[in-house]
This record gives sequence, structure tokens and C-alpha cells, in this order.
Amino acid sequence: MSSQTHDDKTFIDAAFKKEPVRNAEYNNCTFKRCDLTECEFALTKFIDCVFENCNLSMIKLERCTLNNVLFKQCKMLGINFTSCEDFLFNVQFESSSLDYSSFMMKNIPRTKFIKSSLREVTFARANITGSVFDYCNLEGAIFNDTTLNLVDFTTAENYIIDPELNKIKKAIFSAHGLEGLLYKYDLKIV
Repeated sequence: MSSQTHDDKTFIDAAFKKEPVRNAEYNNCTFKRCDLTECEFALTKFIDCVFENCNLSMIKLERCTLNNVLFKQCKMLGINFTSCEDFLFNVQFESSSLDYSSFMMKNIPRTKFIKSSLREVTFARANITGSVFDYCNLEGAIFNDTTLNLVDFTTAENYIIDPELNKIKKAIFSAHGLEGLLYKYDLKIV
């Protein structure tokens, strides 16, 4: 597909074709109730975009730019964000399911994950300094050599984080979340 630029457009109930999209640009676009399941995007830019009630499961984002992109109430299973461009990478998630996705080695400071499911999401070797996990399920999420400084886990649940394998300086945890920090010691916390 040839280069295409889309400015200030709203896509509603659109089912995107499974053919690869290359070198497209979406500026200030809104996607509502769109099906992008297993779509392939390469070298495509999404700038100041909102995805709402969309299915993006297994979408491929090879060398794509995600700059100031908000995902609200989206199904986003198995997405490899690692393949996205690092430059200007800025995303936020609200009431979305990101289960089985990967942010491995991503630099995503101050990212907001709000009321979202992040089961078995990989954050290995990522920098998520200053991010917020507000009422998020982190069951089985992988934190290994992850920079978690100043991250707010106050209302997050089901996480297991080894303080010896991650940087967690000034991270915020609630008392009920201490079990997830001490899990490897096989302690009984009451």
C-alpha cells in the first residue's frame, strides 16, 4: 500500500483489511469500535490518536511511531510494543486488556495504566520510571532488570516483583501489596 496521510479523521465501526499498511500517517485521528485484529502496520505513524472500544489483538507494529496515543476500553492481546520506534514513544491505557503483550526493553516513563488487565505482560529490561498502575491486574507480569523507580503500585494487584532483580527506589506500594515483593522468601504475611 502506498504512503497515505490521514489528518483529523474519525473511523467508526471500521474493519481494517489484513493486508499490510506501510508508511501511512494518522494525525489527530480517532478510532471507535474498529477491528484491527492481526493487522500489520510497518513504518506507520500514529500521532495524537485515540483508540476507543477497539480490538487490536495480535496487531503488528513493526517500526511504527506511537506518539501521544490513548487506548480506552480496548482489547489488545499479545501485542509486541518492543518492535515500535523508541523515539517519541508515548502511550496511555485506560480500562483495556493488554494480556500477553510485551514492553520488553521499552523506555516508557510516566505511562498511565488505569483499570487495565496486564496479565503475563513482559516488562523485562524496560524503564517505566514514574509510571502508574491504577487498579491494574498484574498477575504473571514479568519484571526482570526493570527500572521501577517512583512507580505507583498502590492500587495494583497480583504482582510479583523481586527487589533484588529490579530497581525500585521510591516506588510506592500499599501494605496489602507487600506479599508480591516478598514472594520468593516463602513468608506467611497476615
